[in-house]
Amino acid sequence: MPTSSGHSPAPSPSWTRVYRVLRHPAPAAEERVLLVAAHPDDETIGAGARLELLPNLRILHLTDGAPLERRWWGDPTLATREVYARFRRRELEAALALAGVGPGQLRTLGITDQCASEDLVALTRAMRDEIAEWAPSVILTHPYEGGHPDHDAAAFAVHAACRALRAVSGGAPLVVEFACYHLATDGTLRTGAFLGRSAATLRLTAEQRERKKQMLACFRTQQRTLSPFGISVERFRPAPAYDFSDPPHAGRLHYEQFDWGITGEEWQVRAEAALRALGLAGTGPRR
Repeated sequence: MPTSSGHSPAPSPSWTRVYRVLRHPAPAAEERVLLVAAHPDDETIGAGARLELLPNLRILHLTDGAPLERRWWGDPTLATREVYARFRRRELEAALALAGVGPGQLRTLGITDQCASEDLVALTRAMRDEIAEWAPSVILTHPYEGGHPDHDAAAFAVHAACRALRAVSGGAPLVVEFACYHLATDGTLRTGAFLGRSAATLRLTAEQRERKKQMLACFRTQQRTLSPFGISVERFRPAPAYDFSDPPHAGRLHYEQFDWGITGEEWQVRAEAALRALGLAGTGPRR
């Protein structure tokens, strides 16, 4: 498995694909990539330096980045949630323009921020439709780590949609994760790293660091939220198989520190019910 230097003595086919897609522009041009992000700015945090290497790219956001409650807005002085959502969209388009990604490559499901897990069945079906339309060979998305319930909803929808595709056709896109954030065992926020598993660590050049810095600066309403995230490396890995009825890690989850209307246990109940409704119960990893 890859080490922190990004080398592996005997890479698996999945790891080889990760390097091909994310490091080398020529092979990347052969792949159709769907990047699934929970919020506007997640794609920049996780894969901002890679975006220009992916000419056949579509980005799907689950939410519009605007929570219902004003206290969670990056700019609470704005008149309405809808106005805030439009600000978030303009910030997103400005940031992605720096990476050569245009508005025509962006799709959104328009879900309210913090609410993506409220209907995981509908979310998975929408994901399945997006995959069918774009026909990606690779999906880039969040890991299941308890950082944010919307991040975990993105992971669920991608994995559930791919499980359904395999059941029908025997195949599905390769799912690759970008590092986000989670609560460390010492109770601090850990950013830009995965929960205790190997990762391909890609070190950004000086030019890439400067561009990513400029991209992050475009999210003017999010500067306080973005301040813990570095710009020196980006980490990726082939997605593991998840049992979404289990918590992503022992102890308190990061989002349980906030009054966002859901606990980890409640999220898992939603996931179990959705898997049953989708006919996917028992299709995850064996215990």
